[in-house]
Amino acid sequence: MQDIYKQSGGYRKLYSFTSASIVHLGVMAFCKKFISWKDDPLEKTVGQMIGASRSGKQNIIEGSVSAQTSAETEIRLTNVAKASFAELAGDLEDYLLARDEVPWSIHAAEYQAISAIRFDPFVYTDDVLHDYGAYLLREKKKFDLWLKQDDAVVCANALLVLTMKTMGMLGRQLNAQEELFVEEGEMRERMKHVRLQRRKMVAPACPECGRPMRMRKSKQGDFWGCSGYPECHGTRPMSE
Repeated sequence: MQDIYKQSGGYRKLYSFTSASIVHLGVMAFCKKFISWKDDPLEKTVGQMIGASRSGKQNIIEGSVSAQTSAETEIRLTNVAKASFAELAGDLEDYLLARDEVPWSIHAAEYQAISAIRFDPFVYTDDVLHDYGAYLLREKKKFDLWLKQDDAVVCANALLVLTMKTMGMLGRQLNAQEELFVEEGEMRERMKHVRLQRRKMVAPACPECGRPMRMRKSKQGDFWGCSGYPECHGTRPMSE
């Protein structure tokens, strides 16, 4: 079945997911700290910002898990994730401009410092929820200098840089997914390819009775079994 199903669900290894998770945590803290209910009585701004960051993160998860059976769904959801972060970037930009603040230049020292930070890789363990949580908080600390500022402008700018960084990662991810789709196609195409390849295999003769053999499956893998089973128990390894 590994020829038909693609590997999926390893989203915790994606740097885009780690970056998205840090942005989501940062946005929740930012809204709680800097956006008063008096300035946002209907919680429209807070709801939109937190909702956009959550949507981006969750769509990375859903796209990764969906990859097993549908490359099209994976690509679509990755693009939705990118679009959600674009929406968040627009809200952060508006927050700054409404306060007569211009977003940091890409040449600014703070922008360059945040952009230069790299994530350590995450290695799956037998205690993934606990170990990924510890890993994520360690990675988040790399940005605490800006995200835990008492200056809302600095914090908003830092989140904006991180959001743009996440969008860049998702853009590269989309390119890789599209190339893989062109190369391998959808599940239906892989099923047809595997079926045709199996049909091309010439069945050997049974070593016990000489009758043609048939491909059979077991927990240990595929093997040749005599077509006269159960009268004949002759087998051969698939390598023959």
